[in-house]
Amino acid sequence: MLLFCFRLDSKIEMVKQIPNMLTFGRLILSVVFLVMVYLSPSRAEPKWLYLDMAFALFVVAGLTDLADGYLARKFDATSKFGRIVDPLADKVLICGAFIVFAVIGEPKLFNLDTQALAIIQWTFVGVIIAREATVTIIRQWSESRGIVFPATWSGKLKMFLQAFAVGTVMVKMAHVQTDAWGYWFTSVVYIATISITIISGVLSFKKLKT
Repeated sequence: MLLFCFRLDSKIEMVKQIPNMLTFGRLILSVVFLVMVYLSPSRAEPKWLYLDMAFALFVVAGLTDLADGYLARKFDATSKFGRIVDPLADKVLICGAFIVFAVIGEPKLFNLDTQALAIIQWTFVGVIIAREATVTIIRQWSESRGIVFPATWSGKLKMFLQAFAVGTVMVKMAHVQTDAWGYWFTSVVYIATISITIISGVLSFKKLKT
């Protein structure tokens, strides 16, 4: 009986480690994805296949984010590791993607020259990183004082649009690099993403003041 209980407890503990394993796996996938995107300009044809493989890694990484959160809640398996590494993995994946895009000069937009594109791309990166850093500091400050700082609708929408923007750039690079609709669609997605990123940051700051 004692042996059975021990085995049962061991299995429960193993199940509770699944969210952490998924989180760590997402961190690894994120790094591999970023390296693949960074190396994409030097890849030989068919480049679209290489980019599609990188995009598939991005999608899998995103799905693990949904899975580890669901399993952590279902099995009451929240941990200090998860609280630290989960948001870190998200930031590496999303912020890292936009940084790498800026480094390799993507996305191309209309007939803008390299300098104009660099200004747009690095401004975009700066706003996103500033927002993430600000909200992280606010959340840590609040929680250190016992103040609950739950996820907000604007934060969730921001995350969705940022992930969608990354996917948009990947598809554009692979399949519609010079098509007019690709330029317009990417521009609209970027404008929507930067707008909700700023709005969510402002709302988080206002929430702190109240």
